[in-house]
Amino acid sequence: MSDEKLPESHGSEGHEVAVHGDPFADPGLPAHEPRRTDIDERAAKRAERQVSLLFIVSMLATIGFIASYVIFDIDKIIYVFPLGHISALNFSLGLTLGVALFCIGAGAVHWARTLMSDHEIPAERHPIEADDEVRADVIEQFRTGAAESGFGRRKMLRNTLIGSMALVPLSGVVLLRDLGPLPEDKLQHTGWIAATPAKPIQLINMNTNEPMKPEDIVTGSLTFAKPEGLEESEEGFQEQIAKDALMIVRIAPEDLKDKTSAGLGFEGILAYSKICTHVGCPISLYEQQTHHALCPCHQSTFDLSDGARVIFGPAGHPLPQLKITTDEKGFLVATGDFAEPVGPSFWERA
Repeated sequence: MSDEKLPESHGSEGHEVAVHGDPFADPGLPAHEPRRTDIDERAAKRAERQVSLLFIVSMLATIGFIASYVIFDIDKIIYVFPLGHISALNFSLGLTLGVALFCIGAGAVHWARTLMSDHEIPAERHPIEADDEVRADVIEQFRTGAAESGFGRRKMLRNTLIGSMALVPLSGVVLLRDLGPLPEDKLQHTGWIAATPAKPIQLINMNTNEPMKPEDIVTGSLTFAKPEGLEESEEGFQEQIAKDALMIVRIAPEDLKDKTSAGLGFEGILAYSKICTHVGCPISLYEQQTHHALCPCHQSTFDLSDGARVIFGPAGHPLPQLKITTDEKGFLVATGDFAEPVGPSFWERA
């Protein structure tokens, strides 16, 4: 068996194919076959109407998207087979936006396949950097393609495409409404705004939930307070305390550097916002000897003896101070709101 050889014709035939034949030869381009729209103007007009109809449907779907945003309540639930019970707003927004984008894409594809030039043009590979001759050729090809696309000649196609493309971005603009209701002046005020000299609001110790007196505040100590009437059991407590929380410190008069800040306090007792002016983290670290308060999130440091000005870190503003005094019963009270907005900066705050 080892001496048996294959017929010569088998090997020679394969060798001949490898030598004289090129299995990777360029077969060239097939003969161009014109489309029906190339030779029948009625078919071309029909295709033009079909493409324009898709663009018009896209425009109507975009208008439907905006209308759905206004018509449907966010809590409205509907039954859609086979999806089940879903949000009417989400369903309508997804459906209309999907139709708007699909019709633009389908119209563009239909336009390219039926009305734009479809002549195949081979192009050899060339260096990335083109010479002047190639640039001129590309510009000329672009002009030729623009002319052959019929963009300038077929006005109905051009106008409906422009209309659908112009309306679709409105969907994104309308979605900005989901960022929430306009804040109006809510960022400017806190729960302490209800305090007036005639009707002050007591400072309540957040640990004991009892009103605070000056003799309760030890020099060098840090205490946290909230406004009278704000209870943890109430709905919206966390949202409100995020603006109303106070740091109460008592600093010896000789250590106070800012006399204006001292005038807003009572016998060395100062009330500052607990909310860091960087990104709104709660401040809870206090160093007695230096009177520095440290935000644990990004290490912004405030000097409470000097109007809570920033001495280190990314915070851009001092901590707002609340004016306090005592009422006829000797309890610490606030007589007004913060002079500056609490928390991080926003677009209306320099």
